[in-house]
Amino acid sequence: MDAFYASVELLRYPELAGQPVVIGGGRRHQPVLLADGTRRFAKLADYAGRGVITTATYAARDYGVHSGMGLMKAAALAPQAVLLPTDFDEYRAYSRRFKAAVAEVAPVIEDRGIDEIYIDLSDLPGAQDSVGHDPFGGVRALGLEIKNNVRRATGLSCSIGITPNKLLAKIASELDKPDGLTLLARDDLPLRIWPLPVRRINGIGPKAGAKLKALGIDTIGQLAAHDPQDLVRHFGPNIGRWLHDAACGIDDRPVVVFSEPVSMSRETTFDRDLHARRDRAELGRVFTELAEAVAQDLQRKGYAGRTIGIKLRFEDFKTVTRDLTLADAINDAKAIRHAAGLCLKRVDLSRRIRLLGVRAGNLARSPAR
Repeated sequence: MDAFYASVELLRYPELAGQPVVIGGGRRHQPVLLADGTRRFAKLADYAGRGVITTATYAARDYGVHSGMGLMKAAALAPQAVLLPTDFDEYRAYSRRFKAAVAEVAPVIEDRGIDEIYIDLSDLPGAQDSVGHDPFGGVRALGLEIKNNVRRATGLSCSIGITPNKLLAKIASELDKPDGLTLLARDDLPLRIWPLPVRRINGIGPKAGAKLKALGIDTIGQLAAHDPQDLVRHFGPNIGRWLHDAACGIDDRPVVVFSEPVSMSRETTFDRDLHARRDRAELGRVFTELAEAVAQDLQRKGYAGRTIGIKLRFEDFKTVTRDLTLADAINDAKAIRHAAGLCLKRVDLSRRIRLLGVRAGNLARSPAR
């Protein structure tokens, strides 16, 4: 989905269309309805705190603003950008709608999160057809049908990459955003894929990217041309071979229709560091809200967790976690809050707290499902 959270917000506030808009604020950044029927929106220039951007409109991205960037840093780049609070309930509702719209056309779907899926088109009628001189005619028509169905169901645009495998589809889906439909065959790799930086391959993170750069490898094409044995020497046999295969567009992973979640968690970074004693009331409120949010996630998806854990990041950026495994799996907010509280008692709280999180793991299907 294209700038998913921001696009959902633009449906709610159409007067912001075309403007730089950043999603990532809190409750205090809720738009204010004025007497004349217009709304007053918060601006990035007025933001103070340590929140991060969840997503941004493409107009905001033109200023160098992007997901994961600190809001204070973004304010220096785009001070007049509108700041909106996140509304995950609304985003989840639109997520269900867009996935249902896709399933009407192509039911073999791997869910990869709130705004992204893989779809297997290979066995659909017409997928292998050529139309005129277009060898991709059949799948192109399916891609357009999916895009139109999603727009009818949600009012939103999506970008689709249609390729021989999942690795290339992930890259291709981002080449022509927004509202893109990109079709690639293996013969297209030298022109469309190899000039891209290696970090565009899903799975190559900052550390691997830096290590490849030290080897003189900046682009996917350079990685494909590099000696595979040298990659094995530097990265080990599994990762080394995977790096070379990925650069050559080789990926045999199937579309996985269903997989059980490993855990569910919620966390928040505070606008200011909180002290366990002096800010006890605020910490307690947030701690309870996190436990309630985890319980709601578990109940909505039909799970319960036997292992309840917490995560704290302190003012010095040191992070600690504590877990407690129970005799029975739970998904009740009060029970999760109690177990998480027991975990909290095992942590030295003399330092100020920057981040707090609650997690449920060791999941099992809830009997009430």
